[in-house]
Amino acid sequence: MSRTQTIEKDYVIRVHAEPDALDAQAWDQLLAEQSAPTPFLRHAYLAALHRSGSAVPATGWAPQFVTLETGGTLQAAAALYLKSHSYGEYVFDWAWADAYRRHGLRYYPKLLGAAPFTPVPGTRLLARSPAWRQCLVEAIGRIAREGRLSSAHVLFIADDDRAAFEQAGWMIRHSVQFHWTQDAARPVADFTDLLARMQRDKRKKIQQERRRVADQGVHFTVHAGTAIDEPLWDFFYRCYTLTYAAHHSTPYLTREFFAAMAATMPQHWVMFVARRGEAPIAASLIAVDPERRAAWGRYWGCTESVSCLHFEACYYQPLAWCLAQGYLRFEGGAQGEHKMARGLLPVATSSAHWLRDERFAAAVADFLAGEGAGIGQYVDELRERSPFKDDAGGD
Repeated sequence: MSRTQTIEKDYVIRVHAEPDALDAQAWDQLLAEQSAPTPFLRHAYLAALHRSGSAVPATGWAPQFVTLETGGTLQAAAALYLKSHSYGEYVFDWAWADAYRRHGLRYYPKLLGAAPFTPVPGTRLLARSPAWRQCLVEAIGRIAREGRLSSAHVLFIADDDRAAFEQAGWMIRHSVQFHWTQDAARPVADFTDLLARMQRDKRKKIQQERRRVADQGVHFTVHAGTAIDEPLWDFFYRCYTLTYAAHHSTPYLTREFFAAMAATMPQHWVMFVARRGEAPIAASLIAVDPERRAAWGRYWGCTESVSCLHFEACYYQPLAWCLAQGYLRFEGGAQGEHKMARGLLPVATSSAHWLRDERFAAAVADFLAGEGAGIGQYVDELRERSPFKDDAGGD
């Protein structure tokens, strides 16, 4: 289902109500041309979210995928959703929604540009040139205005996206994540080398945590791509649901979504299975981009409690694997200052925001100015507390 609006004689804006209305090959080709593509904006990923019932209108994610075309050729595109809530976003605007409610105004539905449930920075504005990227920002704003929506938000944007939004007058919000990045000047050889570069107290803590897991009779097997068979996916999904149950919550993703990943994007997944003897007791799942040598920690869960197992499954095993495979980056997911002690360092991330009501826009702009200054100071303070030795090599 599509609707077409001609805003200039040169190009056409189309808004699509489901991913399957898009040309998958054209979408993926355009994504591959971007500065910071990730698997989470591939057509197969977005389509799987929709077909599996994970990100659909019934769950508060109504697709409004926008494309800009000339003569039937895709020039720019973005994955947008009409959101009836703010769950699954990881850039929190609950206070903004509450302020609207207290003033008798409607905040939802809002327009959101994001990879659902996926706090991974990367290109959100797929465009063949900076000029097309600017046209796409204008199109997103027009969709929000004509729909009389309260606001539009595009999350975890790349640097060139941010420049386009800033030029269009959107507000930029900053947050912090924790990533491990290979040292280009002095590459880390393996996990032992990584530990050797850390301060003594941090190194000893990691060694103690890993020993504690091993002493409880737990070891790991690693499964990549098509080696993750259906029983492993079933066990992983059981663990995934148990994690949500422990927090009295409901999983965002259905079993059908992971079945689609196994069928259409197996090369982008690696699973670490914790076992006591032959019996599996926990699993963590990371997403990978073999071409760009990047990895992202995504999901984990366990069937029984084991001291320090979370750290081993979610950080130490994936980091060791990334080093062994020659990967250049491992992102630990949203938030989590505790990740610094495990070798992941602070990185600022950005999102872009537009509010139709000028009074609220001014208030949010003031808030973001103060928040941004605080984020900058926070990142500086965190970097001063690096777990790694200084350049002189001292502990």
